[in-house]
Amino acid sequence: MIRYEEQEKAFYLDNGRITYCFGIVKGQYLESRYFGRKIRRCRGSARPWYFDRGFCSNPDPEDKIFSLDTLPQEYPCMNQGDFRQPAFVLQTPDGRRVSRLVYRDYTILPGKPPLAGLPAVYAEQPGEAETLAVRLEDRVSGAQVRLYYTIFRDYDAICRHVEVENPGNESLWLERLMAMSLDLPRRDYDLVTLSGSHLQEKMPHRRPVSSDTVLLESSRGASSPQQTPCVILTDPNTDEASGQVWAVNFIYSGDFQATVQAGQYGGVRVQMGMNPLTFGWELAPGQRFVSPECVLVYSAEGLNGMSGVFHRLYRQRLCRGLWRDRLRPVLLNSWEAFLFSIDEEKCLALAKQAAELGIELFVLDDGWFRNRIDDRRALGDWTEDPDKFPHGLARLADQVRAAGVAFGIWFEPEMVSYDSDLYRSHPDWIIRSPACDPILSRYQLVLDLSRPEVCDYLVESVARVLRRTGASYVKWDMNRHITDLGSAWLPAGRQRELSHRYMLGLYRVLDQLTGQFPEVLFEGCSSGGGRFDAGMLYYMPQTWASDNTDAVCRMQIQYGTSLLFPPVTMGSHVSAVPNHQTGRTTPLSTRFAVAMAGNLGYEMDIRTLSEEDRAELRQQIARYKALRQTLQQGSFYRLLDPCRGNDAAWNFVSQDGSQVIVCQYRVSADPLRRTTAVPLQGLDPEAVYRRQSDGALFGGDELMYAGLSDHPVRQDFTSLVTVLDRVEA
Repeated sequence: MIRYEEQEKAFYLDNGRITYCFGIVKGQYLESRYFGRKIRRCRGSARPWYFDRGFCSNPDPEDKIFSLDTLPQEYPCMNQGDFRQPAFVLQTPDGRRVSRLVYRDYTILPGKPPLAGLPAVYAEQPGEAETLAVRLEDRVSGAQVRLYYTIFRDYDAICRHVEVENPGNESLWLERLMAMSLDLPRRDYDLVTLSGSHLQEKMPHRRPVSSDTVLLESSRGASSPQQTPCVILTDPNTDEASGQVWAVNFIYSGDFQATVQAGQYGGVRVQMGMNPLTFGWELAPGQRFVSPECVLVYSAEGLNGMSGVFHRLYRQRLCRGLWRDRLRPVLLNSWEAFLFSIDEEKCLALAKQAAELGIELFVLDDGWFRNRIDDRRALGDWTEDPDKFPHGLARLADQVRAAGVAFGIWFEPEMVSYDSDLYRSHPDWIIRSPACDPILSRYQLVLDLSRPEVCDYLVESVARVLRRTGASYVKWDMNRHITDLGSAWLPAGRQRELSHRYMLGLYRVLDQLTGQFPEVLFEGCSSGGGRFDAGMLYYMPQTWASDNTDAVCRMQIQYGTSLLFPPVTMGSHVSAVPNHQTGRTTPLSTRFAVAMAGNLGYEMDIRTLSEEDRAELRQQIARYKALRQTLQQGSFYRLLDPCRGNDAAWNFVSQDGSQVIVCQYRVSADPLRRTTAVPLQGLDPEAVYRRQSDGALFGGDELMYAGLSDHPVRQDFTSLVTVLDRVEA
């Protein structure tokens, strides 16, 4: 899948469907040449013409038309004549930031090597992938920079990361390090990003690329709900079903920066990597720094085609462990039922009623540990409260299992309260500047996970509770962002390493815990989707998509999240009405129809439901279980965008193509009761499908090209779930 063409001085990565090509110019510079649909050779038919232009520097004084400022570069550095965004900035001991990166050699490796201490896509067998390592050298400092490219046999994606090694005798300082840089031709792209806020995560924003530079970043200590480390470029006419798409996603959970920069003479530069605002790294003699990796995806089949690549790759080669391929349980979470006011009697009563309804997992949320009566105290002291649970959590867990449901539990291990035994014992374990009182958020401080003893404490504390209770599920929360970047453990000259070291510490903790408890299903959370990123999925195969459980809002949140992440990774719950976040009252059937397009759960006091509602819940859960394999392991297609209209729709297709599930939603009632016919995707046009509700038969071609109509009613917030089974023609 990888070859080097000596005559063209070009590297090719090709799996028969996509081609990625770059070459060597003047024996030392790397030139981006092509990324897209498979081509046999890239001989330069679309290569830009070069001229002697004003203000363009010439590294070869004998060639005035050659300038790095106009060359489509594969990995540009600073102070070398390219005045666009650099991917690499290195400071030498004399304080200068002048580099001269030049090509040296390459190696082709079978499979995909792991990234030490970092989450990454993996190959289960060497034949699944091949990796190209290209070595560059900085003539000034002697630093060795290796660019890694992996192409997969079965997925139309390229993984890229960078490693920097210092072979010299003096320390170097990394100031800027992008995991990838790519110069694409043309400028007539649309840019799609996923931005938002708490309670409104991953909202798609689309606009044409102009002459400006677009900067996406987080300096919050997490990937954040405000920005997602993802850049999507499309042709202007690309939609869900057709058109070209180029996408980049960063497999990292901390601070990041992504730029999309239009070139002055055409072309667009895309970069993604560490955020230089909070990143710096001392590279001591003999040391090596490994960047997180980016996944690059190309699709000629629209945004759904792009999402299909991400979904398959992340579900099968990013998520790991026993739960990667298992069906996920239907759960009931205690939070919106009780908040902090929980005790043994309430929890056991809730678990028993959950079992009667067919729920499979009871999750004990915040409030279970000693002195935790509100959000002002006790974080960090992970011991059960003897007043709330006089017989201990182990007894409660046994009783919950005896009632017929599994037991799960909530933690927020990365945080600590002022009013806690942990803080009183270790005030130096928090992130803070010694010059200022630390800024609080939700009355919490952040533990310094760059310190090994803090990481050891977290592993020991969480493991002790899991061993004692036998919990089969963990909800791992993070409810604030990081301020006051400062560590009492790191020396003064290395304080800028803290942000990344925090993430390395967190990844170490998660790796140890998931290794010790491989049977436990871990779900990530950060006040909802504040850290819903590919990095966390490597350790936790699902994430709570948003604290906003309102069904109308969740249509938009789940729609945007699905651009990158498969529905099986999204925690999605039916909650009580009026909704806690919006005050909106939506039908129970619609709340279910939205939540079933993820990992179904319930977040309410089911003890207070009417007999009618309880009967409906039983039917919902039974129906979900009957459809669960298609919903969790099938292919997902977006049909109507709820962010752009009154209607939303998507459909699922089972892995073997035998079942199709169509979900259609309408927010506001239409007084004219007009019918919306939605063309489905992913069906076999030659097949015939039977609708379960009435036995009607439709051809796959009719369903995809004419569409499937809804059933308008005089009511707001309606939904329709249609199940179609493939039959012989």
